[in-house]
Amino acid sequence: MLPVFAFDHAHDAPPRELTDLLGGKGAGLAEMTSVLGLPVPPGFTIAVPLCRAYREGGWPDGLDEAIAGQLSELESRMGRRLGDPADPLLVAVRSGAPRSMPGMLDTVLNLGLNDETVEGLAAVSGNADFAWDSYRRFLTMYATTVLGVTPPATDGPPKDRVAVLRRELPRIPQDPVAQLRAAVEAVFRSWDSPRARSYRAHEGIADDLGTGVTVQAMVFGNRDERSGTGVVFTRDPSTGENRPYGDFLPRAQGEDVVAGIARTLTLDDMAAQLPEAHRDLTGRLGLLEAHYRDLCDVEFTVEQGRLFILQTRVGKRGAVAAVRIAADLLRDNVITADEARARTDGLRDRARDEVLAAARQGSTSEPLARGLGASPGRATGIAVLDADAAADATTDVVLVRPETSPADVHGMGVSAGILTSTGGLVSHAAVVARGWGLPAVVGAGDLVVGEADVRTAAGEVLFAAGDTITIDGTTGEVWRGELAAGSTDLSDEDILARDLPELSALTGPARPGT
Repeated sequence: MLPVFAFDHAHDAPPRELTDLLGGKGAGLAEMTSVLGLPVPPGFTIAVPLCRAYREGGWPDGLDEAIAGQLSELESRMGRRLGDPADPLLVAVRSGAPRSMPGMLDTVLNLGLNDETVEGLAAVSGNADFAWDSYRRFLTMYATTVLGVTPPATDGPPKDRVAVLRRELPRIPQDPVAQLRAAVEAVFRSWDSPRARSYRAHEGIADDLGTGVTVQAMVFGNRDERSGTGVVFTRDPSTGENRPYGDFLPRAQGEDVVAGIARTLTLDDMAAQLPEAHRDLTGRLGLLEAHYRDLCDVEFTVEQGRLFILQTRVGKRGAVAAVRIAADLLRDNVITADEARARTDGLRDRARDEVLAAARQGSTSEPLARGLGASPGRATGIAVLDADAAADATTDVVLVRPETSPADVHGMGVSAGILTSTGGLVSHAAVVARGWGLPAVVGAGDLVVGEADVRTAAGEVLFAAGDTITIDGTTGEVWRGELAAGSTDLSDEDILARDLPELSALTGPARPGT
């Protein structure tokens, strides 16, 4: 029997230990479903070995039948059928590699919509604009992900936008089963995309590892004013502060948050708009962190006021945050001293250097712009306005973009820092920069990034490609030029005792019994 498993399949080991089989996303969904009983939309995982089989010999024999069997079970659970013109089941198809590769692999949402089922969704939801906008999203994502083409720009009412897409993209099949097979195959193929290869080279991830694929019943953050989507960390992954940290976007789907193209709201805004869902989310975050004994990165959707958890994984964090979180968990007897040190190997020296550098920055001139400090540290370099220029540079550069995407990874990895004019704390730029220890400022909304320069909204040129700029990923400030170093009378030991006392807990002798 091919390894295709429902999220609640009874495995012989705890699902969280099966990332090599299920991939990180599949393991997290199985753990949350079968062990923690969290509100996870049902679905199934096409296991990692099937991606390896596809790469070696094409579509595996028997995979169509295995998917059909799991799909039939999912339809029974949901009480809806894929392709039903009256009340269609829609699914999300997502990647999930054994090692986290944020944004590098492909996703297709709202799969199952076509010219008939969109009418059914409009009828059962009572919201035609929602249904047609969901269809527009599906067509756009399918064109980009599966067909590898850029969809035409559209505007106007959602139904009119769909008409343009349908006319310009006739290759998108109307058969939902054909849509599903093509989407799964596209996720398999995305393992070998240039952006994925670049990310793996930077992270030291083996090229032959492969990815799992999850097929999950859709829930809709874009359904109405009591719906939304977000990404949240159980603690601040930049500073290590013990508070939830993330972004929320009302009337949106998950890709809108991580793409960095929308101005997101804070979790406090979510609490004001959807207080019950926010309380539910806060409780689930505590449960997840206690269960995983670590910082967790959680994706969620609220549909008509009801919370759903779509993914969890141990979250990437900066060096200073890694030290603080490990020390806090050690202090609270959640982890041992050996575990705390293992989690911060290679990061303690970096955290020490970052804290000392920050203390010696001194006072500065008025910045020319401010955004969100997304990944701590200060970086100075030549401004480059596209990833290819960053990759070709022979000196330190700061990559400046409206937002970054997985296609920019080859340039991000060689940059001294990253600056974006849009996006929030969990956008692609923020997540990748933190994981790689790169200073980053995101959401600097006063900047208009063009092809040759960066201007104010009124058209004043602030700096051009080739000019030197400095960014501070802690404060979110941006300056033109290189800043003079500050000074302090404090010794290194005094600075560390003041600004990072947690470091001493990880560098002293092990406590008895740990």
